[in-house]
Amino acid sequence: MPTNSSASHLADEVASQPDLWAKAARLAPELADRLPADGSRVAVVGCGTSWFVAQAYASRREELGRGETDAFTATELPPARQYDAVLLLSRSGTTTEVIRVAEALRGRTPTYAIVATEGTPLIDLVDHAITLPDMDERSVVQTRFATSTIALLRASLGDDLTPAVEQARAVLVEDESTAVGDLVDAEQITFLGTGWTLGLAHEAALKLRESTQSWAESYSAMEYRHGPISIATTGRVTWALGQVPDGLADDVARTGARFEHRDIDPLADLVRVHRLCLARAAARALDPDAPRHLTRSVILTTPGS
Repeated sequence: MPTNSSASHLADEVASQPDLWAKAARLAPELADRLPADGSRVAVVGCGTSWFVAQAYASRREELGRGETDAFTATELPPARQYDAVLLLSRSGTTTEVIRVAEALRGRTPTYAIVATEGTPLIDLVDHAITLPDMDERSVVQTRFATSTIALLRASLGDDLTPAVEQARAVLVEDESTAVGDLVDAEQITFLGTGWTLGLAHEAALKLRESTQSWAESYSAMEYRHGPISIATTGRVTWALGQVPDGLADDVARTGARFEHRDIDPLADLVRVHRLCLARAAARALDPDAPRHLTRSVILTTPGS
């Protein structure tokens, strides 16, 4: 991957994504019985990046008519609401809030989980588990586990991941000057999405905040003109992942902000965001593997914390 960024675990993990997506797509048929069945009413639960993955999957599952699907951060799952199945997402398998959900649902609701790390507590608490150790990461900042999980889930719904894989490979070999260029110096970036890409927009903004301490926001693309566009101005960027509502690019242009969009699979465009994270971290002399105030997993030590 041509880059001016210094070497890091994150750089290696970003570069590995297309091959891992292809592997996830191949695995999807044999893992089908470890995911909620078509037509079932499902809640998908995670924290941080895993919550945004949950949002993307829930929206895409409903778009494709595979069943009513809701996404929640772990502390906001309505305790009295009934589901046919609950899917729990956690890279580490140790996140306290997710563990508590699994414990509360045990014996009451069929539970499923996707984790990266084998032998972790969450696996023993659910009825069906998928482990993806090849997609695990050394960087605190999640990239390939999250995107490979999305690839697996999209493939399980029938999406063809071939274009996303090939477009991501093209993004990775593109020269940094054209892949991210003067985005490295942008004062502020807002990411927009619609449908399943809204989760990706939230994830894109989180990645910039985590790895580069950047001012990044995220909204529904149709909601953007209902207030958030007021932040747009010269030196700032509005970046749409996926479908662009009619007239939005012109509305952004009138603010003086730069409108950023590529007509590629939104998951591949997220890889371009990852490249921007690496470039901005290098420009700011930050270690993208160790964002401030963060650890690989949030493990709470007191009840209800």
